[in-house]
Amino acid sequence: MTTETKQSTQKRVFQNKEEFVSWLKQRTKEFAIRTIHICNSMPKSQSMQVIGYQLIKSATSTAANYRAACRARSGAEFYSKMCTVVEEADESVFWYEVIKEASLPVEQGELDWLQKEANEIVSIMVTVRKNSRMK
Repeated sequence: MTTETKQSTQKRVFQNKEEFVSWLKQRTKEFAIRTIHICNSMPKSQSMQVIGYQLIKSATSTAANYRAACRARSGAEFYSKMCTVVEEADESVFWYEVIKEASLPVEQGELDWLQKEANEIVSIMVTVRKNSRMK
């Protein structure tokens, strides 16, 4: 377990907004990369290829769209991009639920971590989006 992985399960305290943004960019990128790895380890059946493709799209889109949101030119643009981030992160949650409930052959420890991480990312992103709308 990496230091970042251990930290993601603990309550974090950030010195400033930039530190939080940097941490969340890294966390979403790690989520995307680990999703790619688990999908690449799946058997090459037609159903697994479709699920893997959809999951990689949603997980990488979560990370990429969060980065784009951080470069938004206005509060309205940030909010709009965060709506997309929440949507993509929630889609990742959906695909991880499908993999788990269909008992598809993947490494269970990694699946459990990724499923938990997807849910945590959704919660964080919903809060970020909500707080950005309040300003």
